[in-house]
Amino acid sequence: MDRDRTRAILEDLAGGRLSVDDAMLQLRLEPFEDLGFAKVDLHRGIRQGIPEVIYGAGKSPEQIVSIARVMLDRGVETVMVTRLDREKADSVSEDIPIDYDPISRIGVIGEHPSGEPVGKVTVITAGTSDIPVAEEAAVTAELLGNRVVRVYDAGVAGIHRLLSHSEDIMTSRAIIAVAGMEGALASVVGGMADCPVIAVPTSVGYGASFGGLSALLTMLNSCASGVGVVNIDNGFGAGYLASMINHMESP
Repeated sequence: MDRDRTRAILEDLAGGRLSVDDAMLQLRLEPFEDLGFAKVDLHRGIRQGIPEVIYGAGKSPEQIVSIARVMLDRGVETVMVTRLDREKADSVSEDIPIDYDPISRIGVIGEHPSGEPVGKVTVITAGTSDIPVAEEAAVTAELLGNRVVRVYDAGVAGIHRLLSHSEDIMTSRAIIAVAGMEGALASVVGGMADCPVIAVPTSVGYGASFGGLSALLTMLNSCASGVGVVNIDNGFGAGYLASMINHMESP
């Protein structure tokens, strides 16, 4: 159950179309369903505005299908599955329809969100090798109802490429800067933007990058104000946070 469904129940109650007992019954539905291997959080949409997202890595196709079916049965229209490889997505598709994107490794079970996307989230990568993490962020943000602009391969090794997108940077409500190697991109973008910049270090780089640790430390030590950092390769977390920022209403 999400906030829209909760509001509809309360409006039906206020309008006399639903009895108090019936409204209580619908609102009292179990906040989670215990499948043994998972406790599916069915009230997350009420608390956070966004239903639970299935983390596909480490789960079997059968487990993913079981969780998704519970969510669909309880009114979740769009079930997002992250970190899903092609083989597992193919196995899931044998039991339930899934729309799979191999670059972001995100699968969608159910309906894609309808309605016009809002605001503007810009996703920038330092290099082409950072695109898979960036696409996880971009697709996540799009599925959460945001308008996304992609600026790829615009790192500091050729900073003129980034500067040619100054207008996008300066008109965004949130920016996701994705970089491996030394991770300098986030500081440069942070010095240009007047909105929050979410830095995503990636595990792209040679030996001394230590699997993304070098980029992570650079981003944490950014001299630009307004830069926050998520974990290494955490495109989903960046897309989710950017969506929350983009959907905040001005007082």
